[in-house]
Amino acid sequence: MNIWIAGARPRTLPAAIAPVLVATALAGSDSKVIPALLALTVSLALQIGVNYANDYSDGIRGTDDNRVGPLRITASGLTSARSVRNAAFISFGVAAVAGLLLAVMTSWWLIAVGAAAIAAAWGYTGGKNPYGYLGLGEIFVFIFFGLVATMGSYYVQVEELTLNSFLVAVPMGSLSCSILVINNIRDRALDALAGKKTLAVRVGDKVARLGFLFLTVLAFITPLALGSRWIFLTFLAAPFAAIVVRGVLGGASGRDLIPLLGKTGQLQLQYSLLLAIALELSHG
Repeated sequence: MNIWIAGARPRTLPAAIAPVLVATALAGSDSKVIPALLALTVSLALQIGVNYANDYSDGIRGTDDNRVGPLRITASGLTSARSVRNAAFISFGVAAVAGLLLAVMTSWWLIAVGAAAIAAAWGYTGGKNPYGYLGLGEIFVFIFFGLVATMGSYYVQVEELTLNSFLVAVPMGSLSCSILVINNIRDRALDALAGKKTLAVRVGDKVARLGFLFLTVLAFITPLALGSRWIFLTFLAAPFAAIVVRGVLGGASGRDLIPLLGKTGQLQLQYSLLLAIALELSHG
C-alpha cells in the first residue's frame, strides 16, 4: 500500500463521512448540494490531517517506536518527519479553504469554528502540551468529530441549529470516540511506558472497555428522543455492533484489536446510513 494512503488511515475515514451524511438527511428538502460537499471536504481533510499530524508528532517524540497497529510512516523512517508534517499542513489548508467558502456562503463565525477545529486537530499530539497525552482525546473527538461536524454540516445547509441536530450529533460523536477508544486500548501498555496518559491509561483496561460499550449503547439510544418510529431502523446495525462489543469486552488486545478497529469504522458507516434513511423517511 502507498505509504501516504496508509498514513491517512482509511479505516478512520467513516468518522468523517458519517456526520455529513446524517446532517444532510436531517436537512431533508432543505439540504444543499454544494454546502454539503464542502462540509464533507472539510471533514475528510481534517480527519486525514489529524492522522498525519499524529503520525508526525508521535513519531518525533518516539511514542511510535514500538507501536503495534497501522503503519506509522514517521517512526518507520519511510519518509522524513518534515514531509509528514507538511502533508498534515496541506490537509489542514484544504479544510481551511473549504471552510472559508462555507463561511462566505453562510456566516463568518464559521471561521472561528474552523480555526478551533484545526487547532484541536494539531493539538491532539502536537505542541508542547498535547491534550491527547493528558487523557482528553475522547472529549475533543466527541466535540469536533461529533457535535461540531454534524451540527456544523446541518447549519451550513439550513442556517439554523436545532435540538434534533444535537440528537443526531451525539451518536456520531459516540461512534467516533469508539474508534479512538479501541486505538487507546490497543496501545495502552506502550503509551504508559512512553508517558502518554490517554484515557485508557488513566482509567485502566477494564474501564476503557466498558467505556466502549457505553459509547455504543449511547449511539443507539439518543436518537430515540427524536420520536420517530423510523429511528428503530438503526437497530438493524445492532447485531453487528454486538459482534464488535463482544470482541472488545472479550479481552482482545494488541494486533487482535486491529480488525475490530476496522469493524468499528464499518459500524459507524452502517449505522449512519440507517440513521440517514430513517431521517429521510421521517420527513415523509
